[in-house]
Amino acid sequence: MTPEAFSIEARCGRARAGRLRTAHGEVLTPAFMPVGTQGTVKAMLPEELAEIGVQIALANTYHLHLRPGEEVVRRAGGLHAFMHWPRPLLTDSGGYQVFSLQGLRKVDDDGVTFISHLDGGTRRLTPESVIRIQEALGPDIAVTLDEPVPCGAEEEQVRRAMERSREWARRGLAARGREGQLIFGIVQGGMSPLLRAESAQQTAELGPDGFCIGGLSIGEPKDLTVELTAAACDALPENHARHLMGVGYPEDILDGLRSGADLFDCVLPTRLGRNGSAVTNEGRLNLDAAQYAEDFGPIDPACDCATCRGYSRAYIRHLYKAKEILAARLVTYHNLWAYTRLMERARREILEGTFV
Repeated sequence: MTPEAFSIEARCGRARAGRLRTAHGEVLTPAFMPVGTQGTVKAMLPEELAEIGVQIALANTYHLHLRPGEEVVRRAGGLHAFMHWPRPLLTDSGGYQVFSLQGLRKVDDDGVTFISHLDGGTRRLTPESVIRIQEALGPDIAVTLDEPVPCGAEEEQVRRAMERSREWARRGLAARGREGQLIFGIVQGGMSPLLRAESAQQTAELGPDGFCIGGLSIGEPKDLTVELTAAACDALPENHARHLMGVGYPEDILDGLRSGADLFDCVLPTRLGRNGSAVTNEGRLNLDAAQYAEDFGPIDPACDCATCRGYSRAYIRHLYKAKEILAARLVTYHNLWAYTRLMERARREILEGTFV
Protein backbone atom coordinates (compact mmCIF):
# COMPACT_ATOMS: atom_id res chain seq x y z
CA MET A 1 0.00 0.00 0.00
CA THR A 2 1.25 3.46 -0.80
CA PRO A 3 1.31 5.81 2.21
CA GLU A 4 -1.62 7.72 0.67
CA ALA A 5 -3.95 4.70 0.52
CA PHE A 6 -4.76 4.72 4.24
CA SER A 7 -4.46 7.76 6.43
CA ILE A 8 -5.37 8.42 10.04
CA GLU A 9 -7.31 11.58 10.78
CA ALA A 10 -7.64 11.25 14.54
CA ARG A 11 -6.92 8.94 17.47
CA CYS A 12 -8.67 8.52 20.79
CA GLY A 13 -6.67 6.06 22.84
CA ARG A 14 -6.03 3.14 20.49
CA ALA A 15 -9.18 3.92 18.47
CA ARG A 16 -8.58 5.51 15.07
CA ALA A 17 -10.64 7.45 12.53
CA GLY A 18 -9.17 7.15 9.06
CA ARG A 19 -9.67 6.98 5.31
CA LEU A 20 -9.05 3.92 3.16
CA ARG A 21 -8.75 4.66 -0.55
CA THR A 22 -9.71 1.90 -2.97
CA ALA A 23 -10.34 1.54 -6.69
CA HIS A 24 -14.10 1.93 -6.12
CA GLY A 25 -13.97 4.80 -3.71
CA GLU A 26 -13.00 5.94 -0.26
CA VAL A 27 -14.04 4.21 2.97
CA LEU A 28 -14.27 6.34 6.09
CA THR A 29 -13.18 4.25 9.05
CA PRO A 30 -14.21 2.79 11.37
CA ALA A 31 -16.58 0.87 9.10
CA PHE A 32 -18.70 -2.26 9.27
CA MET A 33 -18.85 -4.57 6.24
CA PRO A 34 -22.09 -6.53 5.79
CA VAL A 35 -21.35 -10.10 4.74
CA GLY A 36 -22.40 -11.04 1.21
CA THR A 37 -21.01 -14.57 1.18
CA GLN A 38 -22.49 -15.63 -2.15
CA GLY A 39 -22.26 -12.19 -3.75
CA THR A 40 -25.38 -10.94 -1.99
CA VAL A 41 -26.14 -9.55 1.45
CA LYS A 42 -29.04 -11.77 2.42
CA ALA A 43 -32.49 -10.16 1.99
CA MET A 44 -31.08 -6.82 0.81
CA LEU A 45 -30.94 -5.10 -2.57
CA PRO A 46 -27.64 -3.31 -3.26
CA GLU A 47 -29.65 -0.11 -3.64
CA GLU A 48 -30.93 -0.60 -0.08
CA LEU A 49 -27.40 -1.06 1.23
CA ALA A 50 -26.42 2.22 -0.41
CA GLU A 51 -29.51 3.90 1.06
CA ILE A 52 -28.50 2.63 4.51
CA GLY A 53 -25.05 4.13 4.01
CA VAL A 54 -23.00 0.95 3.72
CA GLN A 55 -19.57 1.92 2.38
CA ILE A 56 -18.00 -1.49 1.79
CA ALA A 57 -19.27 -5.07 1.64
CA LEU A 58 -17.59 -8.46 1.98
CA ALA A 59 -17.92 -11.59 -0.17
CA ASN A 60 -16.38 -15.05 0.14
CA THR A 61 -13.72 -16.44 -2.18
CA TYR A 62 -14.38 -20.09 -1.28
CA HIS A 63 -18.10 -19.97 -2.02
CA LEU A 64 -17.80 -17.92 -5.20
CA HIS A 65 -15.01 -20.20 -6.46
CA LEU A 66 -17.32 -23.21 -6.06
CA ARG A 67 -20.42 -21.45 -7.40
CA PRO A 68 -20.71 -19.87 -9.94
CA GLY A 69 -16.92 -19.93 -10.41
CA GLU A 70 -14.56 -16.99 -10.77
CA GLU A 71 -14.46 -17.23 -14.57
CA VAL A 72 -18.22 -16.70 -14.78
CA VAL A 73 -17.86 -13.65 -12.54
CA ARG A 74 -14.93 -12.36 -14.60
CA ARG A 75 -16.91 -12.68 -17.85
CA ALA A 76 -19.79 -10.81 -16.20
CA GLY A 77 -17.45 -7.86 -15.72
CA GLY A 78 -16.23 -8.69 -12.23
CA LEU A 79 -17.97 -9.03 -8.90
CA HIS A 80 -19.05 -5.39 -8.73
CA ALA A 81 -20.96 -5.70 -12.01
CA PHE A 82 -22.17 -9.23 -11.26
CA MET A 83 -23.80 -8.26 -7.95
CA HIS A 84 -24.66 -4.68 -9.01
CA TRP A 85 -22.62 -3.06 -6.24
CA PRO A 86 -20.62 0.03 -7.25
CA ARG A 87 -18.88 0.64 -3.93
CA PRO A 88 -15.79 -1.05 -2.45
CA LEU A 89 -15.66 -4.81 -1.91
CA LEU A 90 -13.41 -7.11 0.10
CA THR A 91 -13.22 -10.86 -0.49
CA ASP A 92 -11.83 -13.00 2.31
CA SER A 93 -9.52 -15.82 1.33
CA GLY A 94 -11.90 -18.70 2.08
CA GLY A 95 -9.34 -20.19 4.46
CA TYR A 96 -11.75 -20.32 7.39
CA GLN A 97 -14.39 -22.11 5.30
CA VAL A 98 -11.91 -24.67 3.98
CA PHE A 99 -10.44 -25.38 7.40
CA SER A 100 -13.91 -25.84 8.90
CA LEU A 101 -14.38 -28.87 6.62
CA GLN A 102 -13.26 -31.37 9.24
CA GLY A 103 -12.47 -34.70 7.62
CA LEU A 104 -12.89 -33.24 4.13
CA ARG A 105 -9.57 -31.45 3.74
CA LYS A 106 -5.87 -32.19 3.84
CA VAL A 107 -3.27 -29.50 4.50
CA ASP A 108 0.35 -29.46 3.41
CA ASP A 109 2.95 -26.74 3.09
CA ASP A 110 1.96 -26.04 -0.50
CA GLY A 111 -1.77 -25.56 0.11
CA VAL A 112 -4.95 -27.41 0.98
CA THR A 113 -6.92 -30.13 -0.81
CA PHE A 114 -10.60 -30.39 0.09
CA ILE A 115 -13.88 -32.00 -0.90
CA SER A 116 -16.49 -29.56 -2.17
CA HIS A 117 -19.55 -29.44 0.05
CA LEU A 118 -21.64 -28.86 -3.09
CA ASP A 119 -20.75 -31.71 -5.43
CA GLY A 120 -18.24 -33.88 -3.60
CA GLY A 121 -15.50 -33.05 -6.10
CA THR A 122 -11.88 -32.66 -5.06
CA ARG A 123 -10.51 -29.10 -5.15
CA ARG A 124 -7.11 -27.61 -4.45
CA LEU A 125 -6.24 -24.16 -3.16
CA THR A 126 -2.73 -22.72 -2.95
CA PRO A 127 -1.57 -19.25 -1.90
CA GLU A 128 -1.13 -18.38 -5.58
CA SER A 129 -4.46 -19.77 -6.78
CA VAL A 130 -6.36 -17.91 -4.04
CA ILE A 131 -4.92 -14.63 -5.31
CA ARG A 132 -5.67 -15.57 -8.95
CA ILE A 133 -9.27 -16.37 -8.00
CA GLN A 134 -9.65 -13.01 -6.28
CA GLU A 135 -8.06 -11.19 -9.20
CA ALA A 136 -10.67 -12.78 -11.46
CA LEU A 137 -13.44 -11.80 -9.03
CA GLY A 138 -12.04 -8.25 -8.96
CA PRO A 139 -12.71 -6.93 -5.44
CA ASP A 140 -10.94 -3.82 -4.23
CA ILE A 141 -9.31 -5.81 -1.42
CA ALA A 142 -8.11 -9.42 -1.65
CA VAL A 143 -6.89 -11.48 1.30
CA THR A 144 -4.08 -14.04 1.45
CA LEU A 145 -4.68 -17.71 2.29
CA ASP A 146 -4.12 -18.61 5.94
CA GLU A 147 -4.43 -21.59 8.26
CA PRO A 148 -6.75 -20.89 11.20
CA VAL A 149 -6.52 -23.03 14.32
CA PRO A 150 -9.29 -23.99 16.76
CA CYS A 151 -9.63 -22.39 20.17
CA GLY A 152 -7.53 -24.38 22.63
CA ALA A 153 -4.99 -25.63 20.09
CA GLU A 154 -1.56 -26.54 21.46
CA GLU A 155 1.23 -24.00 21.03
CA GLU A 156 3.13 -26.25 18.61
CA GLN A 157 0.08 -26.44 16.31
CA VAL A 158 -0.53 -22.70 16.62
CA ARG A 159 3.07 -21.85 15.76
CA ARG A 160 3.14 -24.24 12.80
CA ALA A 161 -0.06 -22.75 11.39
CA MET A 162 1.18 -19.22 12.05
CA GLU A 163 4.42 -19.83 10.20
CA ARG A 164 2.60 -21.53 7.35
CA SER A 165 0.21 -18.57 7.12
CA ARG A 166 3.17 -16.20 6.92
CA GLU A 167 4.76 -18.21 4.13
CA TRP A 168 1.45 -18.39 2.28
CA ALA A 169 1.11 -14.61 2.62
CA ARG A 170 4.58 -14.16 1.14
CA ARG A 171 3.71 -16.39 -1.81
CA GLY A 172 0.35 -14.74 -2.32
CA LEU A 173 1.86 -11.27 -2.39
CA ALA A 174 4.52 -12.45 -4.85
CA ALA A 175 1.77 -13.79 -7.14
CA ARG A 176 -0.15 -10.50 -7.40
CA GLY A 177 -0.81 -9.35 -10.94
CA ARG A 178 -3.87 -7.09 -10.84
CA GLU A 179 -3.10 -3.39 -10.76
CA GLY A 180 -5.09 -1.38 -8.27
CA GLN A 181 -6.18 -4.32 -6.12
CA LEU A 182 -5.08 -4.15 -2.49
CA ILE A 183 -3.96 -7.34 -0.73
CA PHE A 184 -4.31 -7.79 3.02
CA GLY A 185 -2.27 -10.33 4.99
CA ILE A 186 -3.82 -12.24 7.89
CA VAL A 187 -2.47 -12.19 11.44
CA GLN A 188 -2.90 -15.45 13.34
CA GLY A 189 -1.28 -16.67 16.59
CA GLY A 190 -4.03 -18.51 18.43
CA MET A 191 -4.81 -17.47 21.98
CA SER A 192 -1.30 -16.24 22.84
CA PRO A 193 -0.67 -12.47 23.00
CA LEU A 194 3.03 -13.12 22.37
CA LEU A 195 2.35 -15.18 19.25
CA ARG A 196 -0.20 -12.63 18.07
CA ALA A 197 2.43 -9.90 18.28
CA GLU A 198 4.99 -12.11 16.59
CA SER A 199 2.59 -12.99 13.77
CA ALA A 200 1.74 -9.31 13.30
CA GLN A 201 5.40 -8.33 13.09
CA GLN A 202 6.25 -11.13 10.66
CA THR A 203 3.26 -10.38 8.44
CA ALA A 204 4.07 -6.66 8.43
CA GLU A 205 7.61 -7.42 7.21
CA LEU A 206 6.10 -8.84 4.01
CA GLY A 207 4.66 -5.44 3.06
CA PRO A 208 0.95 -6.19 2.46
CA ASP A 209 -1.42 -3.31 1.78
CA GLY A 210 -3.31 -3.85 5.02
CA PHE A 211 -4.04 -6.46 7.65
CA CYS A 212 -6.76 -8.84 8.74
CA ILE A 213 -6.77 -10.19 12.30
CA GLY A 214 -8.19 -13.70 12.04
CA GLY A 215 -8.90 -16.66 14.27
CA LEU A 216 -10.79 -14.75 16.97
CA SER A 217 -14.38 -14.76 18.22
CA ILE A 218 -14.38 -18.56 17.98
CA GLY A 219 -15.32 -19.33 21.58
CA GLU A 220 -12.63 -17.63 23.63
CA PRO A 221 -13.60 -15.30 26.52
CA LYS A 222 -14.36 -11.79 25.35
CA ASP A 223 -11.70 -10.19 27.52
CA LEU A 224 -9.14 -12.45 25.84
CA THR A 225 -10.40 -11.34 22.42
CA VAL A 226 -9.75 -7.75 23.47
CA GLU A 227 -6.26 -8.57 24.76
CA LEU A 228 -5.30 -10.51 21.63
CA THR A 229 -6.64 -7.82 19.29
CA ALA A 230 -4.68 -5.14 21.12
CA ALA A 231 -1.51 -7.27 21.06
CA ALA A 232 -1.79 -7.65 17.28
CA CYS A 233 -2.68 -4.00 16.63
CA ASP A 234 0.15 -2.70 18.80
CA ALA A 235 2.62 -4.68 16.68
CA LEU A 236 1.22 -3.55 13.32
CA PRO A 237 2.33 -0.42 11.43
CA GLU A 238 0.24 2.65 12.06
CA ASN A 239 -0.40 3.66 8.45
CA HIS A 240 -2.22 0.49 7.39
CA ALA A 241 -5.87 -0.49 7.81
CA ARG A 242 -6.72 -3.30 10.25
CA HIS A 243 -9.69 -5.59 9.74
CA LEU A 244 -10.89 -7.57 12.76
CA MET A 245 -12.59 -10.57 11.18
CA GLY A 246 -15.93 -12.02 12.26
CA VAL A 247 -16.53 -9.96 15.41
CA GLY A 248 -20.13 -8.86 15.30
CA TYR A 249 -21.96 -7.91 18.49
CA PRO A 250 -22.09 -4.10 18.80
CA GLU A 251 -20.33 -4.10 22.16
CA ASP A 252 -17.58 -6.36 20.77
CA ILE A 253 -17.07 -4.06 17.79
CA LEU A 254 -16.63 -1.14 20.17
CA ASP A 255 -14.09 -3.20 22.12
CA GLY A 256 -12.32 -3.90 18.83
CA LEU A 257 -12.17 -0.19 18.12
CA ARG A 258 -10.71 0.46 21.55
CA SER A 259 -8.08 -2.18 20.74
CA GLY A 260 -7.02 -0.48 17.49
CA ALA A 261 -9.04 -2.16 14.71
CA ASP A 262 -10.62 -0.17 11.87
CA LEU A 263 -12.81 -2.55 9.85
CA PHE A 264 -15.30 -5.17 10.99
CA ASP A 265 -17.53 -7.83 9.44
CA CYS A 266 -19.99 -10.39 10.71
CA VAL A 267 -23.09 -12.29 9.60
CA LEU A 268 -24.81 -11.39 12.87
CA PRO A 269 -27.04 -8.44 11.82
CA THR A 270 -28.41 -10.31 8.79
CA ARG A 271 -28.73 -13.64 10.62
CA LEU A 272 -30.59 -11.97 13.46
CA GLY A 273 -32.86 -10.29 10.93
CA ARG A 274 -33.82 -13.64 9.42
CA ASN A 275 -34.53 -15.08 12.86
CA GLY A 276 -36.69 -12.36 14.34
CA SER A 277 -34.15 -10.42 16.42
CA ALA A 278 -33.58 -6.70 16.14
CA VAL A 279 -30.62 -4.67 17.39
CA THR A 280 -31.79 -1.65 19.38
CA ASN A 281 -30.33 0.98 21.67
CA GLU A 282 -31.71 -1.06 24.57
CA GLY A 283 -30.26 -4.37 23.40
CA ARG A 284 -31.64 -7.21 21.28
CA LEU A 285 -35.39 -7.48 20.75
CA ASN A 286 -37.03 -10.84 19.99
CA LEU A 287 -39.90 -9.76 17.75
CA ASP A 288 -41.33 -13.27 17.68
CA ALA A 289 -42.41 -12.93 21.31
CA ALA A 290 -46.11 -12.89 22.18
CA GLN A 291 -45.77 -9.60 24.06
CA TYR A 292 -45.47 -7.76 20.72
CA ALA A 293 -48.69 -9.13 19.22
CA GLU A 294 -50.46 -5.78 19.78
CA ASP A 295 -47.46 -3.50 20.14
CA PHE A 296 -48.00 -0.88 17.44
CA GLY A 297 -44.83 1.06 18.10
CA PRO A 298 -41.62 0.88 16.03
CA ILE A 299 -38.81 -1.60 16.65
CA ASP A 300 -36.73 1.20 18.18
CA PRO A 301 -38.32 4.59 18.96
CA ALA A 302 -34.84 6.18 18.73
CA CYS A 303 -34.25 4.87 15.19
CA ASP A 304 -35.21 6.72 12.01
CA CYS A 305 -34.68 3.92 9.49
CA ALA A 306 -37.39 3.17 6.93
CA THR A 307 -38.52 0.11 8.90
CA CYS A 308 -38.98 2.05 12.13
CA ARG A 309 -40.68 4.93 10.31
CA GLY A 310 -43.31 2.75 8.70
CA TYR A 311 -43.80 -0.62 10.40
CA SER A 312 -44.85 -1.70 13.87
CA ARG A 313 -43.57 -4.47 16.10
CA ALA A 314 -47.00 -6.11 15.87
CA TYR A 315 -46.96 -6.13 12.07
CA ILE A 316 -43.43 -7.51 11.89
CA ARG A 317 -44.29 -10.22 14.43
CA HIS A 318 -47.30 -11.12 12.28
CA LEU A 319 -45.01 -11.43 9.24
CA TYR A 320 -42.68 -13.79 11.10
CA LYS A 321 -45.59 -15.93 12.27
CA ALA A 322 -46.95 -16.02 8.72
CA LYS A 323 -43.45 -16.92 7.43
CA GLU A 324 -43.45 -13.94 5.08
CA ILE A 325 -40.12 -12.98 3.49
CA LEU A 326 -40.80 -9.31 4.18
CA ALA A 327 -40.14 -9.91 7.90
CA ALA A 328 -36.51 -10.78 7.26
CA ARG A 329 -36.12 -7.87 4.85
CA LEU A 330 -37.53 -5.29 7.25
CA VAL A 331 -35.52 -6.37 10.28
CA THR A 332 -32.29 -6.91 8.32
CA TYR A 333 -32.66 -3.38 6.95
CA HIS A 334 -33.09 -2.06 10.48
CA ASN A 335 -30.14 -4.05 11.86
CA LEU A 336 -27.75 -2.89 9.15
CA TRP A 337 -28.95 0.67 9.65
CA ALA A 338 -28.19 0.34 13.37
CA TYR A 339 -24.69 -1.02 12.70
CA THR A 340 -23.94 1.73 10.18
CA ARG A 341 -25.06 4.45 12.57
CA LEU A 342 -22.97 2.85 15.33
CA MET A 343 -19.86 3.20 13.17
CA GLU A 344 -20.72 6.78 12.23
CA ARG A 345 -21.17 7.74 15.88
CA ALA A 346 -17.89 6.08 16.83
CA ARG A 347 -16.05 7.91 14.05
CA ARG A 348 -17.54 11.24 15.09
CA GLU A 349 -16.58 10.66 18.73
CA ILE A 350 -13.01 9.68 17.79
CA LEU A 351 -12.68 12.85 15.70
CA GLU A 352 -14.03 14.88 18.64
CA GLY A 353 -11.84 13.08 21.18
CA THR A 354 -14.82 11.83 23.20
CA PHE A 355 -14.80 8.11 22.31
CA VAL A 356 -14.57 5.94 25.40
